[in-house]
Amino acid sequence: MRIGYSMWGFLGHGVVDTPDGSRAYRRSFLDRLRAQGCDIVLLQRNRDLVEAGDDVGGGYRWEPLGFPKLDALVVEWRWPLPGRNTSPCGSAGHTCDLHRQTELVDWYTRQHATPTLIWDLDRRLPADDPLRALANVAVGEFALLTTPGAQQLACPVPDERLDAADATQLARRRREVPLVYVGNQYDRDDHFDRFFAPAAALVRHRVAGKWTHTQAWPHVQFTGRAAYPDVERLHRHALATVLLAPERYWRVGHMTSRWWEALLAGCVPLLPAQMCGADRFLPRDLHVNDGQDVIDRLAWLRGIAATREHAQLLAACLARLEPLRCSTIARQALGILEDLS
Repeated sequence: MRIGYSMWGFLGHGVVDTPDGSRAYRRSFLDRLRAQGCDIVLLQRNRDLVEAGDDVGGGYRWEPLGFPKLDALVVEWRWPLPGRNTSPCGSAGHTCDLHRQTELVDWYTRQHATPTLIWDLDRRLPADDPLRALANVAVGEFALLTTPGAQQLACPVPDERLDAADATQLARRRREVPLVYVGNQYDRDDHFDRFFAPAAALVRHRVAGKWTHTQAWPHVQFTGRAAYPDVERLHRHALATVLLAPERYWRVGHMTSRWWEALLAGCVPLLPAQMCGADRFLPRDLHVNDGQDVIDRLAWLRGIAATREHAQLLAACLARLEPLRCSTIARQALGILEDLS
């Protein structure tokens, strides 16, 4: 099967000034599709080469213009961002992701009824979008509670990284920073104020990411965006993190890669108990209801750090990632496309 893949992001480390969290798993996911015998054609601009100067290798085929012959189309859904992808082509600050996506969907999905999987990674496709009603379209979402008609296609974990994670070794690592958060501010103020900020007043911590409105938390150490390779290093030096999420995520159990990125580095995630399906993601000992719970859990974790109990806790958490291997999610995506065919 020749699959066209539309994504506005990177296969490699990319550049610092970008919110592309999907690079944590995108290359592994595509390689798993290729291992299933699929021929992958990348249909957006090669940002790795153009912006990051990175020839990622691996024999990937890029077709940022035109419409090559395809058996199926997978789209990492893009949405209008005023001043960026809604402006005229060639204007200052313009990105052409939305224009290209519109071309691809019009040509393949609408005109030629090509089987199309829309992977709505950020829950931005309106529930009443006419695309959802097309017989050749399936919508995939990370969420446990999907939009009516959509299918769960969870955030995949690279097999090679999960295979390499050893709970005992991770527990033995020295953790200089009790608390860290790696991620951007987008719609997370309420969670940050409730869960992270109270603990940050008491323990050494760091917040890495794009946070532009921080006046409410003068005691918090914001260090700006981190290069992608630094994300794992930040987690490897931290004891714990808090999984902050916008309301549109936690109400439906939409979990991003930050959960397992922290875990695979041995950084214990603390999860707001209000998250839909919280028990599916982490043991109840790691659920928190407020800032005081975060403070208490940090004290407990510091008390068991580098012990057998710490290793057992990490092992229990890592076991919950097994159903989300890239190889499993790739087979699921391929099955969706085959059903549409």
